[in-house]
Amino acid sequence: MNNIVLNDREIIYELERKKVKNINLRIRADGTVYVSANDKVSLSVIEEFLNRKSAYILAAIDKYAELAKYFQNERAYVTGESYRYLGKELRLKLSQGGNSVHSDGVYLYLVVNDVNNASLKAKVINKWADARCRELFPELIAEIHPIFGKYGIAMPRLILRDMTSRWGSCQPKRGIITLNKRLIEAPRNCIEYVVMHEFIHFLQANHSKKFYELLSTLMPDWKERKRILESGEYHQIIIKRVED
Repeated sequence: MNNIVLNDREIIYELERKKVKNINLRIRADGTVYVSANDKVSLSVIEEFLNRKSAYILAAIDKYAELAKYFQNERAYVTGESYRYLGKELRLKLSQGGNSVHSDGVYLYLVVNDVNNASLKAKVINKWADARCRELFPELIAEIHPIFGKYGIAMPRLILRDMTSRWGSCQPKRGIITLNKRLIEAPRNCIEYVVMHEFIHFLQANHSKKFYELLSTLMPDWKERKRILESGEYHQIIIKRVED
C-alpha cells in the first residue's frame, strides 16, 4: 500500500504492477483507491497522475462515504419507505393479511400477517424481488444470446446471487453467467449492459482493446448505460463497476 496527500488529505492507495498500457485508476465501492501500471512507469509519474485526478478521487471517496451511511440504516418496512424496481421509485404501503407483495408501478404493496415483524417483512419482499429476477434476467439473456450464437456460444446457465463487489461475472469454460440480484433495482437497459458485458467475456477474457471495440459495436451507448448504473441512483446495496 502507498500513501499520497491530495488537497491536504492523506489517501492510501493500492498499486499493482501489471502488463497494461496506461495507468488505470479505480475507486472501489468501499472507498479504497486502486491503481495499476506497468513496471516501467515510475512512482513519481503515477503520483503526478493521481494529483491530476485528485478532484475526481476525493469526490468519489466522499460519495461512497455518504452512501455507506445510508446503506447502514436498517429498513423499518413501514408505509412511505422508498424502494427501487427497474429504475422506478416505489413507495411502500403496508397492510395486514396474507403474506404477499405486488406493485402497480407506483406503490409496492406489502401484506403480512404480522406488521410488526421486520424479519417477516424483509423475507416477503426479498422473495418477491428474487422472483422478479428469475423472470427478467433469463429473458434478457435469451434476447442477447442470438448475437453470440453465431460465434458458437451456447446458451449460458444463469446463477443469481447477492454480491457485494460485482454486478456480474462470467465463467466461459463452465458456460455460466452470474448476475447480482440487486440489479433488479436498476433500469432495464442498465441490466442489458451488464448481460452484454458478461457475454462478451465468452469471446474476450480480459478488458482488452478488442473487448471494448466489440462492446461499442454491439452496444454503442454502453458508456451512458454504465454511467447510470454506477451513479448510485438506482440501487441500495452497492456501487461498483462490472468486473470479473
